[in-house]
Amino acid sequence: MIPLRFHIRHLRVNTQALQNRLLIAPRIAAQSRTVASTTAPQTPPPSNSDEKPTPTPPTQPPTSKAKEAPTLKPLDRPLGIPSPPLPGQNSGIDLRTWRERRDDFFNYDKHLERRQELTRKVAKPYFRDWTNLRFHKGKLFLAPSRLLRADKAFYFPNLRGFTLAEPKDEQDTTNVLKGAVSIVRIFTGRWAERQADTWTNALAPLRELLMAGKEVVQVININVEENGMKSRLVKMFMTWHRRSMPKEAHAKQFLVTKGLTEDLRHTLGMFNTQVGYVFLVDQNCRVRWAGCAEANAEERDHMVKGLGKLVSEMKKLQDVGEGPQSPIIRQRLNSLTNRMQAIMSL
Repeated sequence: MIPLRFHIRHLRVNTQALQNRLLIAPRIAAQSRTVASTTAPQTPPPSNSDEKPTPTPPTQPPTSKAKEAPTLKPLDRPLGIPSPPLPGQNSGIDLRTWRERRDDFFNYDKHLERRQELTRKVAKPYFRDWTNLRFHKGKLFLAPSRLLRADKAFYFPNLRGFTLAEPKDEQDTTNVLKGAVSIVRIFTGRWAERQADTWTNALAPLRELLMAGKEVVQVININVEENGMKSRLVKMFMTWHRRSMPKEAHAKQFLVTKGLTEDLRHTLGMFNTQVGYVFLVDQNCRVRWAGCAEANAEERDHMVKGLGKLVSEMKKLQDVGEGPQSPIIRQRLNSLTNRMQAIMSL
């Protein structure tokens, strides 16, 4: 038999446990109610039917880190170099003597200039020019609506390169630019060449002008290929280009492989190497007008009007006796002036 004292002890333990449960249960219930009240969404207090609910402000979209396209502005500064160009300049060949090279090597100021130049080259991202093509297809500025005055314009620098007429010997662009109004196109690669084509192709009045002008108005193409492998490939196809172009245009197709430095590019406004550029250069090698990237209809009209203005200026000089005195050039200049006046009157 189980003794009576065991039953009494067991009863005391059960009674104590029951009392503890009864004391702890209200505390747990109160804690659960407070937690539920803090986590549950608070409902707004009832309002009168006449009051209008206040609208909640809209949530702001997250700000994007992508760059916005810059606003294009017309070109408002002269392009080029301040001094007249000379044949033989910017050849890319170091013409210093050994003594001059030694003096420059021990010159600390020359070292600082070279160090700054290397720092700029290293700091420039490799794909920056390709990345900037997403903004307006690489267009940097809008073509101006008027020509720059002759006394305010700078000069187009001399460049040396191979031509279709002389594929083995380098020629100077200054010798070709002097004495005629020129449309100079500069490009690197097929993409930039197609952009330059938008200024001259698909424009019938301009094509007629070029056929009528010849010695008066000319188109000069400058293909810049500083990469050695690409320049060799272009030279390989020079024979095919020579067959596809008239003989009169062979001396006006340049392949420049060196000499066009970064500072010289910036003076011409060529801040993107993957974009095509077009310049109107007068008979004295002054840059009177410029455009870049793809041309729109308004910019093409500005170029045609500017070209007509340059032809009129050249005719005035010829009438005074300062221009070309050849009877053939004089006759072509007169016919070209009449055509330009007819086109601009349309």
